[in-house]
Amino acid sequence: MLPYAAYLRVYEPVTAFPEPARTLWTVYADSRRRPRRIHALGVEHRDAALRLTGSPPEVAPERESRDAYVRRLDDMIYICPWATRLRSWLAFERFRNEHAAGVAAAFVPPPVAERAMSDFEQWKNAGRPLRPHILTSTWHVPLDWFVPFARGERCLMLGTPGTGYRKSDDASEEAAGHGSATAAPARTLIYVTSMGEARRRVAAALPVVRENLGDGTEEVYLLSAGRLETLARWLGEFHPSALVELDYGGLVHLMDDRALRADESVAEMTVALTGMERGEVELTVAMYKRLLARWRPVRALEAAN
Repeated sequence: MLPYAAYLRVYEPVTAFPEPARTLWTVYADSRRRPRRIHALGVEHRDAALRLTGSPPEVAPERESRDAYVRRLDDMIYICPWATRLRSWLAFERFRNEHAAGVAAAFVPPPVAERAMSDFEQWKNAGRPLRPHILTSTWHVPLDWFVPFARGERCLMLGTPGTGYRKSDDASEEAAGHGSATAAPARTLIYVTSMGEARRRVAAALPVVRENLGDGTEEVYLLSAGRLETLARWLGEFHPSALVELDYGGLVHLMDDRALRADESVAEMTVALTGMERGEVELTVAMYKRLLARWRPVRALEAAN
């Protein structure tokens, strides 16, 4: 079972990477040994579980990952590096900031934690990049992640590995980056768009949200101008010809087929923003309530026994 997390990924054209990374990623994309897309999350999860269940646990791998998610479009290779070491450091830093020292120490012994943070500081001091190509959200999809996409960019695959699958009527294999139907037995819900469209939609939503919702909200998974601005900055750090992907990841296992088919979160967000812009309060509230009614129960499962 995959972790209950969703992912926002940026795939940059391989030509955007400096040498020798450009050549290495080009060769990697054609390699038969690299983890295929339908198996990649499982490989990442297995490696992380082995590190964290060791004695002592390993907060981050000793070396940066040489793996990546790969897409091809119009004869161009697009690369989304896993950057597992960097993402592990960033995640552990958030974990320590969000929990009391005693709680954090129960998961990772203080000497191990301090060594991991020391390695991270050395990474920062060396001027290494701190911008991951992948953002992770556990137990829910943040509402601001729906803003860069449109309903027609959705791809839904229903089924589980080894049992076949059913392609939803609105699925697009090309959008999902899959080949033939028999090559994609995984259960997935994915949106993919161009970087240009993603930036345009976020930029258009910002003044509307700022005027109507402000910069802050009490609940961490509500929409706010502050979160949209953070998203806009992150998107702005990548190549303008990149691709942006929203992957429900392991969250698809918290919803049955009917719930996944009925999930119109991106479309509802689009309508809510249109309603805000036009001053149609009832429409905006109705769409926002539908979004919260869908995602609050999912988020609540984090605290379930």
